[in-house]
Amino acid sequence: MGVLNVTSDSFSDGGLYVDREAAVRRGRQMVAEGADIVDIGGESTRPGASAVPPDEELHRVLPVVEALSGEVRVSIDTTKASVARAALAAGASLLNDVSSSLAAVAAEHGAGFVAMHRRGMPTDMQLNPHYDDVVGEVRRYLERCVTQARAAGVTEVYIDPGIGFGKSVRHNLQLLAALPQLVATGVPVLVGTSRKAFIGHLGVGGSPDGRVGEVPPLGTDDRLEGSLATAVWAMACGVAVVRVHDVAATVQAAGLFTGAAA
Repeated sequence: MGVLNVTSDSFSDGGLYVDREAAVRRGRQMVAEGADIVDIGGESTRPGASAVPPDEELHRVLPVVEALSGEVRVSIDTTKASVARAALAAGASLLNDVSSSLAAVAAEHGAGFVAMHRRGMPTDMQLNPHYDDVVGEVRRYLERCVTQARAAGVTEVYIDPGIGFGKSVRHNLQLLAALPQLVATGVPVLVGTSRKAFIGHLGVGGSPDGRVGEVPPLGTDDRLEGSLATAVWAMACGVAVVRVHDVAATVQAAGLFTGAAA
Protein backbone atom coordinates (compact mmCIF):
# COMPACT_ATOMS: atom_id res chain seq x y z
CA MET A 1 0.00 0.00 0.00
CA GLY A 2 1.54 3.27 -1.16
CA VAL A 3 0.94 6.41 0.91
CA LEU A 4 -0.36 9.42 -1.02
CA ASN A 5 -0.94 12.40 1.25
CA VAL A 6 -2.82 15.20 -0.48
CA THR A 7 -2.06 17.47 2.47
CA SER A 8 0.09 20.42 3.44
CA ASP A 9 1.14 19.18 6.88
CA SER A 10 1.75 15.42 6.82
CA PHE A 11 4.90 14.51 8.74
CA SER A 12 6.85 13.15 5.77
CA ASP A 13 5.54 14.41 2.44
CA GLY A 14 3.23 17.24 3.43
CA GLY A 15 2.91 19.82 0.68
CA LEU A 16 4.47 17.71 -2.07
CA TYR A 17 1.20 16.48 -3.56
CA VAL A 18 -1.40 19.13 -2.76
CA ASP A 19 -1.65 19.91 -6.47
CA ARG A 20 -3.94 17.42 -8.24
CA GLU A 21 -1.56 16.78 -11.14
CA ALA A 22 1.36 16.18 -8.78
CA ALA A 23 -0.72 13.79 -6.69
CA VAL A 24 -1.94 11.81 -9.70
CA ARG A 25 1.62 11.64 -11.07
CA ARG A 26 2.88 10.29 -7.77
CA GLY A 27 0.05 7.76 -7.60
CA ARG A 28 0.86 6.48 -11.07
CA GLN A 29 4.53 6.35 -10.18
CA MET A 30 3.73 4.17 -7.18
CA VAL A 31 1.68 1.86 -9.38
CA ALA A 32 4.60 1.58 -11.79
CA GLU A 33 6.86 0.79 -8.82
CA GLY A 34 4.62 -2.07 -7.78
CA ALA A 35 2.01 -0.72 -5.37
CA ASP A 36 -1.10 -2.92 -5.14
CA ILE A 37 -3.10 -0.22 -3.34
CA VAL A 38 -2.77 3.57 -3.24
CA ASP A 39 -3.99 5.08 0.05
CA ILE A 40 -5.18 8.66 -0.48
CA GLY A 41 -5.56 10.97 2.49
CA GLY A 42 -6.57 14.62 2.70
CA GLU A 43 -6.14 15.20 6.44
CA SER A 44 -2.95 14.55 8.36
CA THR A 45 -3.24 12.29 11.40
CA ARG A 46 0.32 12.91 12.63
CA PRO A 47 0.81 13.98 16.27
CA GLY A 48 -0.17 17.63 16.65
CA ALA A 49 -2.04 17.85 13.34
CA SER A 50 -4.99 20.22 12.98
CA ALA A 51 -8.42 19.10 11.80
CA VAL A 52 -9.46 19.81 8.21
CA PRO A 53 -13.07 20.78 7.35
CA PRO A 54 -14.94 18.09 5.38
CA ASP A 55 -15.40 20.29 2.30
CA GLU A 56 -11.67 21.00 2.12
CA GLU A 57 -10.80 17.34 2.59
CA LEU A 58 -13.22 16.42 -0.21
CA HIS A 59 -11.73 19.09 -2.47
CA ARG A 60 -8.30 17.56 -1.94
CA VAL A 61 -9.02 13.88 -2.37
CA LEU A 62 -11.94 13.42 -4.78
CA PRO A 63 -10.17 14.45 -8.02
CA VAL A 64 -7.26 12.14 -7.17
CA VAL A 65 -9.53 9.22 -6.29
CA GLU A 66 -11.42 9.70 -9.56
CA ALA A 67 -8.20 9.83 -11.60
CA LEU A 68 -6.56 6.76 -10.06
CA SER A 69 -9.42 4.41 -9.27
CA GLY A 70 -9.51 3.00 -12.79
CA GLU A 71 -5.78 2.18 -12.66
CA VAL A 72 -5.20 0.68 -9.21
CA ARG A 73 -7.11 -0.25 -6.10
CA VAL A 74 -7.69 2.99 -4.20
CA SER A 75 -8.03 3.28 -0.44
CA ILE A 76 -9.45 6.41 1.19
CA ASP A 77 -7.78 7.40 4.45
CA THR A 78 -10.37 9.38 6.40
CA THR A 79 -12.34 9.50 9.65
CA LYS A 80 -15.26 11.47 8.19
CA ALA A 81 -18.36 9.65 6.96
CA SER A 82 -19.14 12.29 4.31
CA VAL A 83 -15.64 12.06 2.84
CA ALA A 84 -15.68 8.28 2.95
CA ARG A 85 -19.04 8.05 1.18
CA ALA A 86 -18.00 10.46 -1.57
CA ALA A 87 -14.65 8.75 -2.14
CA LEU A 88 -16.18 5.27 -2.22
CA ALA A 89 -18.80 6.49 -4.68
CA ALA A 90 -15.97 7.96 -6.78
CA GLY A 91 -14.17 4.64 -7.09
CA ALA A 92 -12.28 3.87 -3.87
CA SER A 93 -12.89 0.32 -2.67
CA LEU A 94 -11.12 0.29 0.70
CA LEU A 95 -11.77 2.54 3.71
CA ASN A 96 -8.73 3.10 5.93
CA ASP A 97 -10.20 4.56 9.11
CA VAL A 98 -7.85 5.42 11.97
CA SER A 99 -10.89 6.07 14.20
CA SER A 100 -12.35 2.60 13.50
CA SER A 101 -15.82 4.17 13.51
CA LEU A 102 -16.92 3.97 9.86
CA ALA A 103 -17.55 0.26 9.30
CA ALA A 104 -21.19 0.89 8.43
CA VAL A 105 -20.12 3.29 5.67
CA ALA A 106 -17.82 0.67 4.20
CA ALA A 107 -20.65 -1.85 4.33
CA GLU A 108 -23.00 0.53 2.50
CA HIS A 109 -20.61 0.53 -0.46
CA GLY A 110 -19.45 -3.08 -0.30
CA ALA A 111 -15.95 -1.81 0.45
CA GLY A 112 -13.13 -3.25 2.50
CA PHE A 113 -12.46 -1.74 5.92
CA VAL A 114 -9.26 -1.18 7.89
CA ALA A 115 -9.80 -0.84 11.65
CA MET A 116 -6.86 0.76 13.44
CA HIS A 117 -6.05 1.15 17.11
CA ARG A 118 -5.51 4.74 18.22
CA ARG A 119 -5.48 6.12 21.74
CA GLY A 120 -6.30 9.81 21.90
CA MET A 121 -6.43 12.35 19.10
CA PRO A 122 -3.59 13.89 17.06
CA THR A 123 -3.43 16.85 19.46
CA ASP A 124 -2.75 14.71 22.53
CA MET A 125 -2.07 11.09 21.59
CA GLN A 126 1.69 11.25 22.15
CA LEU A 127 1.52 13.00 25.53
CA ASN A 128 2.76 10.23 27.83
CA PRO A 129 0.75 7.25 26.47
CA HIS A 130 0.23 4.51 29.06
CA TYR A 131 -0.89 0.88 28.89
CA ASP A 132 -0.87 -1.88 31.46
CA ASP A 133 -0.56 -4.47 28.66
CA VAL A 134 -0.21 -2.78 25.27
CA VAL A 135 -0.34 -5.99 23.24
CA GLY A 136 -3.39 -7.39 25.03
CA GLU A 137 -5.26 -4.10 25.04
CA VAL A 138 -4.63 -3.43 21.36
CA ARG A 139 -5.54 -6.99 20.35
CA ARG A 140 -8.80 -6.96 22.33
CA TYR A 141 -9.77 -3.57 20.89
CA LEU A 142 -9.14 -4.74 17.34
CA GLU A 143 -11.06 -7.97 17.89
CA ARG A 144 -14.06 -5.90 19.03
CA CYS A 145 -13.73 -3.72 15.92
CA VAL A 146 -13.75 -6.81 13.70
CA THR A 147 -16.89 -8.13 15.40
CA GLN A 148 -18.62 -4.78 14.94
CA ALA A 149 -17.52 -4.43 11.31
CA ARG A 150 -18.75 -7.90 10.42
CA ALA A 151 -22.04 -7.26 12.21
CA ALA A 152 -22.39 -4.11 10.10
CA GLY A 153 -22.00 -6.20 6.95
CA VAL A 154 -18.34 -5.72 6.02
CA THR A 155 -16.90 -8.88 4.51
CA GLU A 156 -13.30 -7.68 3.95
CA VAL A 157 -11.79 -6.48 7.23
CA TYR A 158 -8.17 -5.67 8.11
CA ILE A 159 -6.70 -4.78 11.49
CA ASP A 160 -3.88 -2.31 12.12
CA PRO A 161 -2.17 -2.03 15.53
CA GLY A 162 -1.63 1.69 14.96
CA ILE A 163 2.13 2.00 15.31
CA GLY A 164 2.87 5.54 16.49
CA PHE A 165 -0.75 6.42 17.31
CA GLY A 166 -0.75 6.93 21.06
CA LYS A 167 2.27 4.69 21.66
CA SER A 168 5.75 5.19 23.06
CA VAL A 169 8.86 3.81 21.38
CA ARG A 170 8.70 0.81 23.70
CA HIS A 171 5.01 0.23 22.93
CA ASN A 172 5.74 0.26 19.19
CA LEU A 173 8.51 -2.31 19.60
CA GLN A 174 6.31 -4.53 21.76
CA LEU A 175 3.56 -4.45 19.15
CA LEU A 176 6.00 -5.25 16.35
CA ALA A 177 7.33 -8.19 18.36
CA ALA A 178 3.75 -9.38 18.88
CA LEU A 179 2.68 -9.24 15.22
CA PRO A 180 2.48 -13.06 15.08
CA GLN A 181 -0.23 -12.87 17.76
CA LEU A 182 -2.29 -10.49 15.64
CA VAL A 183 -1.75 -12.59 12.54
CA ALA A 184 -2.90 -15.64 14.52
CA THR A 185 -6.35 -14.05 14.92
CA GLY A 186 -6.96 -15.02 11.29
CA VAL A 187 -7.87 -11.43 10.35
CA PRO A 188 -5.57 -9.88 7.72
CA VAL A 189 -3.16 -7.46 9.38
CA LEU A 190 -2.00 -4.12 7.96
CA VAL A 191 1.10 -2.46 9.39
CA GLY A 192 2.34 1.08 8.81
CA THR A 193 5.76 1.95 10.22
CA SER A 194 7.12 3.89 7.25
CA ARG A 195 9.35 6.85 8.21
CA LYS A 196 7.76 7.14 11.65
CA ALA A 197 9.33 8.99 14.54
CA PHE A 198 10.36 5.92 16.54
CA ILE A 199 12.55 4.83 13.62
CA GLY A 200 14.28 8.21 13.61
CA HIS A 201 14.75 7.96 17.36
CA LEU A 202 16.21 4.45 17.34
CA GLY A 203 18.29 5.23 14.25
CA VAL A 204 20.53 7.56 16.27
CA GLY A 205 20.88 5.15 19.17
CA GLY A 206 17.95 6.40 21.22
CA SER A 207 16.69 4.26 24.07
CA PRO A 208 13.69 1.99 23.52
CA ASP A 209 12.22 3.76 26.54
CA GLY A 210 12.22 7.03 24.65
CA ARG A 211 15.26 8.83 26.02
CA VAL A 212 17.08 10.54 23.17
CA GLY A 213 19.64 12.57 25.11
CA GLU A 214 21.50 15.23 23.17
CA VAL A 215 21.20 13.68 19.72
CA PRO A 216 18.30 14.75 17.47
CA PRO A 217 16.41 11.95 15.69
CA LEU A 218 16.95 11.12 12.05
CA GLY A 219 14.86 13.24 9.69
CA THR A 220 12.04 11.61 7.74
CA ASP A 221 14.16 11.35 4.58
CA ASP A 222 16.81 9.38 6.50
CA ARG A 223 14.51 6.64 7.81
CA LEU A 224 14.46 4.34 4.79
CA GLU A 225 16.65 1.62 6.28
CA GLY A 226 14.57 1.37 9.45
CA SER A 227 11.36 1.48 7.44
CA LEU A 228 12.54 -1.41 5.28
CA ALA A 229 13.66 -3.40 8.31
CA THR A 230 10.27 -3.09 9.97
CA ALA A 231 8.41 -3.81 6.72
CA VAL A 232 10.40 -7.02 6.13
CA TRP A 233 9.88 -8.03 9.76
CA ALA A 234 6.13 -7.54 9.27
CA MET A 235 6.23 -9.68 6.11
CA ALA A 236 8.11 -12.39 7.97
CA CYS A 237 5.38 -12.35 10.62
CA GLY A 238 2.73 -12.91 7.96
CA VAL A 239 1.02 -9.53 7.68
CA ALA A 240 -1.18 -9.00 4.64
CA VAL A 241 -0.35 -5.36 3.85
CA VAL A 242 2.51 -2.98 4.55
CA ARG A 243 1.72 0.73 4.19
CA VAL A 244 4.78 2.60 2.90
CA HIS A 245 6.06 5.83 1.39
CA ASP A 246 8.99 4.20 -0.41
CA VAL A 247 7.21 1.78 -2.72
CA ALA A 248 10.05 0.83 -5.08
CA ALA A 249 12.49 0.00 -2.28
CA THR A 250 9.88 -1.96 -0.33
CA VAL A 251 8.80 -3.93 -3.39
CA GLN A 252 12.44 -4.86 -3.97
CA ALA A 253 12.80 -5.92 -0.34
CA ALA A 254 9.58 -7.91 -0.59
CA GLY A 255 10.88 -9.71 -3.67
CA LEU A 256 14.07 -10.69 -1.91
CA PHE A 257 12.14 -11.85 1.14
CA THR A 258 9.74 -13.88 -0.98
CA GLY A 259 12.61 -15.49 -2.86
CA ALA A 260 14.47 -16.36 0.33
CA ALA A 261 11.33 -17.77 1.92
CA ALA A 262 10.44 -19.93 -1.10
